[in-house]
Amino acid sequence: MIEEQYEPEDTSGIAPEKLSYEQARDELVMTVRDLESGQIPLDEAMQKWERGEALAERCQTILDAARTKIDERTGETGSSS
Repeated sequence: MIEEQYEPEDTSGIAPEKLSYEQARDELVMTVRDLESGQIPLDEAMQKWERGEALAERCQTILDAARTKIDERTGETGSSS
């Protein structure tokens, strides 16, 4: 059996607030890999870092909304963590 390698779509031209959780997460993972490689010029690294911050915020916003919805449906009023 041949395993297919997952290739995330290029979402770099889309505003973070328009991305789904999965799209933002995938792009964030790729951004972190690029930054950790140390192989990109400083200007590009700064742009990627700023984009990464926005992507991380998008992911957190979506996760927070999901947690709120779960808490509302289960009758919980706060986080136990």
